[in-house]
Amino acid sequence: MDRLSAEAGAAPVAAAAEAEADEEADPPAADLPTPQVSERRDPHPSRMQMPQGNPLLLSYTLQELLGRDTVQVELIPEKKGLFLKHVEYEVSSQRFKSSVYRRYNDFVVLHDMLLQKFPYRMVPALPPKRVLGADREFIEARRRALRRFINLVARHPPFSEDVALRLFLSFSGPDVQNKLKESAQYVGDEFMNCKLAPRAKDFLPADIQTQLAVSRELIRNIYNSFHKLRDRAERIASRAIDNAADLLIFGKELSALGSDTTPLPSWASLNSSTWGSLKQALRGLSVEFALLADKAAQQGKQEENDVVEKLNLFLDLLQSYKELCERHEKGVLHKHQRALHKYSLTRRQMLSTTVQSREPDAAEQLESRIVEQENAIQTLELRSYFSLYCLHQEMQLVHVYLPLTSHILGAFVNSQIQGHKEMSKVWNDLKPKLSCLFAGPNSSLTPPRPLEDGVSPQ
Repeated sequence: MDRLSAEAGAAPVAAAAEAEADEEADPPAADLPTPQVSERRDPHPSRMQMPQGNPLLLSYTLQELLGRDTVQVELIPEKKGLFLKHVEYEVSSQRFKSSVYRRYNDFVVLHDMLLQKFPYRMVPALPPKRVLGADREFIEARRRALRRFINLVARHPPFSEDVALRLFLSFSGPDVQNKLKESAQYVGDEFMNCKLAPRAKDFLPADIQTQLAVSRELIRNIYNSFHKLRDRAERIASRAIDNAADLLIFGKELSALGSDTTPLPSWASLNSSTWGSLKQALRGLSVEFALLADKAAQQGKQEENDVVEKLNLFLDLLQSYKELCERHEKGVLHKHQRALHKYSLTRRQMLSTTVQSREPDAAEQLESRIVEQENAIQTLELRSYFSLYCLHQEMQLVHVYLPLTSHILGAFVNSQIQGHKEMSKVWNDLKPKLSCLFAGPNSSLTPPRPLEDGVSPQ
């Protein structure tokens, strides 16, 4: 990104554009360039108003972002379609008080529309599509990823006011994909619709390149750490679920042992009453172990939903910022560099033709091409600065989400406290029921003493 200033300074048209900006630093809104198809657009009213103060700065809190909407994505049990079955989701929005049915491809179209209309913003990635062999685990993981995607989109300030999102969350008619595509026709991207776009450079700090470089390094480090935290949290939740399965099997085996109907041999008939009481006690213990298994499973599921999912949500956001930085460098900056190179070649060709003065028609064509290239370079330069403007805002948005860390840690600690508390109560309720398993002197029931130094008591 640090190439932008050097490239812009190398272009003759850049100097002319800056000279014009010095003469008229704050042109009236009516003089700002607008797309030719503006009469066919219907942008949101708030997008057309000039914000007060420095529009580069965001003033949102995490609670304000989370309060914009909460969208649920639930799997429809039945697979639709006569021959090729497909999965369908019920998407419910609190903000629009709506519930609609969507397929994975509907999410893909929404994602494409957002990239088309907001190429300089963080558009979260979609989970991969598996055509064949989609098992239950894959479908559940994709459902969770789609829920994270649509919630990040619904809470993103520019996206939340876009007609495409409103259609996706509330349109219940047939063929939502065509409806989404129609909403993007003749509209243009955010650069064409934002009246501040031609003056984005005026709002950028002088050290914007340094700020972005530091921010990218910071977010790269945060992403790596959160990725490791997510992996550990997944293992902790998985162990709780595995523990639940083991406890359930343990209780079932005790119950099976207590329900054994094999008759006692004759030489053991003297202790038949002891074995009968033991079997009765063992059968009763399966209830407590089933309850312990249920508590462990609840803890694992809660940590999956409240800890792992929030970590994944934040990771999705950080990944979208990293991808946005790459789009900025490989997209508008790369196009700007190519346009400057092409302009330089055309200028040299023009000078050569003028010196030779043999083909006046060719000289006129080259001059026309130079004018076109100058206009294209000026537009690309404005887009470059607007891309930096959006990058700076998206960087602020990522930092607004950083306090989510305290929510994640709080959910993790509360889950551990609540889980251990509930399981401890069940273990304590279970202990008195073990008394009948231990026969002591004079038929009293006492538990055995603990073994010392690995030697069994006589």
